[in-house]
Order: sequence, then structure tokens, then C-alpha cells
Amino acid sequence: MKTRVTSGLRGAALDTRPLAHPVFRRLLIGQSAAYIGTMVTGVTIPVQVYALSQSSLSVGLTGLAGLVPLVVFGLYGGVVADRFDRRVLYLASAFVTWGTTLALLFQAVAALRSVPLILVLVAVQAGAFAMSSAARGAIIPRVVPTHLVPAANTLYFTAGNVGQVAGPLVAGALISLPNGYCWAYGADALLFSLLLYSAFRLPPVKPTGTPIRAGGLRPVLDGLRFIAAAPVLWMSFAVDIAAMTLAMPTALFPEAAELRFHGGAGLLYSAIAIGSVAAGLFSGWIGRVRRQGRALALAVVVWSAAVALAGTVHHLLAAVVLLAAAGAADLVSAVYRQTILQTYTPDALRGRLQGVFTVVVAGGPRLGDLRAGAMASATGLGLGLAWSGSSLLCLVVVLGAALLVRPFWNYDATSTPPNATNESHGPARR
Repeated sequence: MKTRVTSGLRGAALDTRPLAHPVFRRLLIGQSAAYIGTMVTGVTIPVQVYALSQSSLSVGLTGLAGLVPLVVFGLYGGVVADRFDRRVLYLASAFVTWGTTLALLFQAVAALRSVPLILVLVAVQAGAFAMSSAARGAIIPRVVPTHLVPAANTLYFTAGNVGQVAGPLVAGALISLPNGYCWAYGADALLFSLLLYSAFRLPPVKPTGTPIRAGGLRPVLDGLRFIAAAPVLWMSFAVDIAAMTLAMPTALFPEAAELRFHGGAGLLYSAIAIGSVAAGLFSGWIGRVRRQGRALALAVVVWSAAVALAGTVHHLLAAVVLLAAAGAADLVSAVYRQTILQTYTPDALRGRLQGVFTVVVAGGPRLGDLRAGAMASATGLGLGLAWSGSSLLCLVVVLGAALLVRPFWNYDATSTPPNATNESHGPARR
């Protein structure tokens, strides 16, 4: 009996087999450090902007400043990733990001006190992030075996969620020091240097298959046409858009903290990430699921239900627990979205589709914040409909659509995708 329980716990624990591959191990270590640093800067920028401007509108502009570069460079970064060596693109975009962080450090040390300069640096940083994300997502299936891609993605997302918890705590401690903005940006620059090292140590990762020869919009449109012709792919994007636009409650946390819970905004903001980290630690089962489309849809249903319930309670701890449950479901859905994209798509198109993925994942929450804020501020609607009502709508829409789109619902990860031209690659080593 004891042996059976031990075996079951081992099977449920985080699958660390991808760490046996040196290239992936270095990538994960570098990216984990960068996740924390990115969150430190992500908190420091709005705090500094508000301190300089005393305007929440200026703080809001920091999100808007990064949106257009995110979309443009996300899509065209995918084209570049499918045309040239992905190692070179990843390294170049990482250097741009690092340089931008150094520029943020310089403006803080020099006390330039320029909000427009910070907004420009945010825009540059967003464009570099989009490029590096397109390259990194296309690299992962080339450095670990296909059957370990779900485990590799789980490790990445878990590390990212740890960064979302730890980064703001580190930022808060550093900002409170004398010359705190300098310490915060300096910490990000130091942590990001580990990512630069891991990118430099990558082996060449050139795209396989037919190289891109056309210029302009045609390569982007080719990627979009591939998505449109594959129900498994466009449904994976659709359920993510629904989850983020209809059931993302973060824009409502300040109002809920003030009017309903009388404090606790920090706990609300961290609850989803905490749940994702906890789910990542017990995620060994994720890679063994064959019906990944079905699992993705059900994870979004659980996310929506937990968010909806969190919007009905009036006790802070209960809301945090429910949001943590939603975060656990979000980790599962994120892993399956990324895994389906990486394993279903031919290598020659992975960069472009990863670019679309970056735009959807980063843009969806922004649309969700806009939707939630607009609904809550509309006369007579308030928190209930904007939070729980919209989340229940998401549940119905996602479950209904998944059942109707049979290729997605019945997708078997062990079958060969139609139209796939992937060669069988062993993991790259160096």
C-alpha cells in the first residue's frame, strides 16, 4: 500500500525529465531568472511613472505603449523566426531587452524624470519581448523530444508563475530603499544576464522545411491561413481569447478590495499566480493526457467556474482560494495551448504561429481588463455581472463551442496531425 501511494505521488509530481537535456536546462534557468527580473521592472515602471506624473492615466499609457509593438513584432518576429536561425533572433532580441533595462537604470540614476522617455523604453521592450517569445516557442520542440514538450512547457509556465509571485515582492522591497528605482532596474539587469548566457550557449536552430522567400504580409497571412484551416489550432486560440476577455477579473480587484473586502488587493493580485505555482508542482499527469483539446476546454471551464464563484463571495480568504483554483486551471490550459501549437504545427511555420500565440496571450488580458472595467462602470451593472456573469458566459461559450468543433474535442496528441510536415528531430545538444 505504501509503495502504491509513493508511486502515485511520484507520478503526480512535477515532471522534471526535460532537465536532463542540457540546452533546455540552461534555457529554463536563464528564463526563470529573467521572469523575476521582468516582474520587478513591471512593477517598478508604473510606480515610477505615477510618482513622476501623479496621474493614473499616465500609468495606463504604459500598457498602451507596449500594445502596438507587441502585435507588430509578435507577428513579424514569427516570420523572422521561420526564415533565419532562431538562436540568432533569440540572442539579438535578448540583447535589446537587456539594453532597454540598462537604459531604464540610466534614467533612474541620472534622475531624468521623463515619463515620455519611459514610455518609449516600454515600447521598445515590448517589441523585443514579442520577438524573443516567437523564437523561444519555436526553439523548445527542437531541444527536447516531442513526448517531453508538455513537461517542458509546464516547467516554463511554473517558473513564470513563481516570477509573478516573487518579482513584485522583490520590487516592493527594493523600491522602498533609498534610490529604490535604481536598485530595482539594476536587479533586473543582473538577473537578465543569466538569460543572455543561456541564449549564447544555444546550438544553431535553423528552421526546417521549405524556406520563406516571399516578403511583406504574405508570410504572416500564410501562417494565419494555416490556423484557419486547422480547427484544433484556431479553437485553441479561441478558447484562450474567451477565457481572457470574458473571465479575466483583475481590473475589478481594486474596486472589490475597497468595497467588498475592505483591503487585500495584494492578495487578490497574487492568488491566481499562487494557484498556478501549486498546480505546476503536481503536474506530472499533464503529459500523459492524450485528448489535449478536450483537456484544454475543460481546464477553461474550471477556470471560468472558479472565477465566477470568486465573484460571489464576500470573504477575502474564500475569494483568494477560489482564484487560486482558477490559477491552477489556467496553468493546465496554458500548457495544453502551447503544446498543441508546438506539436501540431510544422517546424517551418512554428515561428509565425508562435508570434500569433504571443499576440493572443499578451493581448487577451488587456482586452479583458477593458471589458471588465467598462462593464463595472456602466450604470447599474456593478461587480456582479462584470465579474461572475461574464465568467459564466465564458463557461457556456467555451464548452458549447468545444463540443461542436469535433476535431478539437476529439484531438488525440498521439496521432499524426494532418498537413504536418515535421521531420523527426532528436533534441539539439551542445
